[in-house]
Amino acid sequence: MLCCLNPDCEKPLNPDTHKHCQHCGLRLVPLLSDRFRILHPLDRGGFGKIYLAEDTHNHHQRCVVKQLAYQSQGTWAIQRAEELFAQEAQQLQQLGKNPQIPTLYAYFTEGANLYLAQEFVEGHTLLKELQQTGIFGEAKIRQLLLNILPVLRDIHVQGVIHRDLKPENIMRRDGDDKLVLIDFGVSRRFTESMLMKTGTTLGSQGYAALEQMQEGKSIPASDLFSLGVSCFQLMTNKVPYTFFLQYGYSWISHWQQHIQIPLSSQLRAILDKLLQNDLRQRYGSAAAVLADLQAQHIVQVPTATPKTLSQLSIAPTKLVTSQPHNKPVPIPPQTTLSAQHPLLKTFQFEVVTVNAKGEIDQRRPKDAAFFQDSLGNGVKLEMVAIPGGQFMMGSPNHELHRDANEGPYHTVKIAPFFLGKFVITQLQWRAIAALPKVLQDLHYDPSKFKGATYPVEQVSWREAIEFCARLSQKTGREYRLPSEAEWEYACRAGTTTPFSYGPTLTSQQANYQGQFTYGHGPKGIYRESTTPVGRFSANNFGLYDMHGNVYEWCLDCWHKNYDGAPVDGSPWMTTKDSDPRVLRGGSWYNKPRYCRAANRSRYTPNNRVNDIGFRVALTLS
Repeated sequence: MLCCLNPDCEKPLNPDTHKHCQHCGLRLVPLLSDRFRILHPLDRGGFGKIYLAEDTHNHHQRCVVKQLAYQSQGTWAIQRAEELFAQEAQQLQQLGKNPQIPTLYAYFTEGANLYLAQEFVEGHTLLKELQQTGIFGEAKIRQLLLNILPVLRDIHVQGVIHRDLKPENIMRRDGDDKLVLIDFGVSRRFTESMLMKTGTTLGSQGYAALEQMQEGKSIPASDLFSLGVSCFQLMTNKVPYTFFLQYGYSWISHWQQHIQIPLSSQLRAILDKLLQNDLRQRYGSAAAVLADLQAQHIVQVPTATPKTLSQLSIAPTKLVTSQPHNKPVPIPPQTTLSAQHPLLKTFQFEVVTVNAKGEIDQRRPKDAAFFQDSLGNGVKLEMVAIPGGQFMMGSPNHELHRDANEGPYHTVKIAPFFLGKFVITQLQWRAIAALPKVLQDLHYDPSKFKGATYPVEQVSWREAIEFCARLSQKTGREYRLPSEAEWEYACRAGTTTPFSYGPTLTSQQANYQGQFTYGHGPKGIYRESTTPVGRFSANNFGLYDMHGNVYEWCLDCWHKNYDGAPVDGSPWMTTKDSDPRVLRGGSWYNKPRYCRAANRSRYTPNNRVNDIGFRVALTLS
C-alpha cells in the first residue's frame, strides 16, 4: 500500500498501483527523499502527522517519520523555518548518540513540508503503562527518576531543553526495559519562532512550568518541574491538566493531599522540591536531584534486572574542559603507583593467514606472554607483552584503496610495551565506571549492543582517558591509550600486507560489512552489530579484533599526513584541546578497505558513536 502524505487526508492508504490518492487526489510519493517508504500513520500532532516507515537504505529497517506541515506567507518565513528545522535536527542527531534518545536518521524537505526520520522505539509509553497496570509505587518512581535524570542532565549540558516532558513522551523500551525520551520538540521550537503571536506557549498545560507558560522561557529547571508533575500523575492517576483548569498553579502547593500510596519522607522532600513554582526553591539541575536520590541509600529496585546498576550511576554529561587533555590524565598526587612488576604467564593461540582470494593457506600455533590485572568481583584485564622493534608505518603507494593521509611511508621504532588482548568489554567498563571519578563522570552502561563480553562502545575519547585514570588508581599501574604508531605496530605484528591475515580480509576473520570485498577476496556476512571479543583468530602478537568490530581510540591528535610525525612511537599531539583524535582499525559498520592496518580515521574527543571503543596500553620500566 502507498500512504498519502496529505496531513488532512482521512483515508490515506492506497493500492500500490495508484499514482494519486483515491480519497483526496494528492500525488502519491513511493519513497520520501528516495529513501523512506511510508507504511501508515501512527499519530497526529499539532503541526502534522507521525508515520511508521521503512528505511530502504538500511535493510528496510522500520523507523518513524515525522511530518511538520506549516502554513506561512513569504519566502523569508519559509527559508527561516527550514533553517530552524535544520538546526534543531542537527541537535537531535547529536542527542541521538545517547542510547535513551531515539537516533535521528535524516531530515529533509519535500514539497511544502519538513520531515525528519528517527529510530522506531518498540515499547509503550508510561501513560499507557499507567492505564494498563495502575499507579506507580515508590520503588517504580525512584526507578523512573534514576533512569531519566541522567538523560536530562546529558541534554541540558548540551543546551537542549525537552520542554514537553510528560508520561506520554517517556517510553519503556521492549527488550531492555529502559526508559526512552521521545518527542524532542522540533515542532515546538519551530512554532516558537514562526507563529510570532502573543500568547504562544511551549509545552503542555498542566505539565509546563510557570515560567514556560507566562514568559515562554525554558530552562533545565522547567524540565525538572514537568518531571515532578509526571511523577505525580503516575502516583495518583490524576490528570494535571484538570487541576490546571480548575486551580491554575495553586494546586502545586497541595500536591501531597492527593497521594494515597505510602511515600518515604525523603522522596516526598525530593518531589516537593521538584514541584515548586518559585524557581529559587526548585531544583536547578538534574545532577542535584540525582545527588539527593543517591545519597539516601534506600533505593528499592528489582535486583534481578542488570539495568538497575546503570540507573544508580550518574551519566557522563559534564565534559571537563578546564584542563587540557592532550596528554594522559595525570594520576592525582595522593595516589602512589607502587605496584610490583606483574607475573608474566604464557597463552597459546592459532594464527591464520589467507591468500589473495581469502582462502586459508596456513594455520600456525603460537604463544605470547601476558599478565592479568584484577578489576574486582572476578573481572580480569589481560595485557599482552608486545616486543620492541622497527616497522614501516603507513602504506606503500601501490596499496589498493590507499589514502593520502597514510603517507609518507616511513620507519618507526617502537619500545616494548603491553597492550590489551581485547578491546575493553562492557563488563570491564562497568567494573571501572563504578570506581570514584578522577575528572569526569562515566555512564555505567553506554553501549547500544548489549553483552558482557561485547566491546564497550558509544564512549568518547575523554571518557576513555577517564577510564585509564580510574584503572590506574585501581591497579597502581599507569594505564593509557596506545599511540597511533604503537597501535599500527601491534596490528601489523610483523606483517606488511594490508591486513595482518594477508592481502585480503573475509568475514571469517573479522566483523565488518562483509557484502563488500577487498581485492580478490570473497563476499561474506554483514552482522550489523558488534560481536563478542575474541571470536576471530588472533594476529601474530596474540591480539584479537584489530581489524573491524569497533574503531579504537588512540592517544594522538589528528594530522592530515605523517610529515613531521615522531619516529620513536610517541603520540603526536597538538596544542588544541578540541582537535580530533585518531581512530584505528575500522568497525562492524565499515567496508574492508577501512579495516586495513594502515587506514586512519578521526573524531572529535567529546563525541560517542556505537562503533567506537578502545583498548588500553601500558609501559613498564
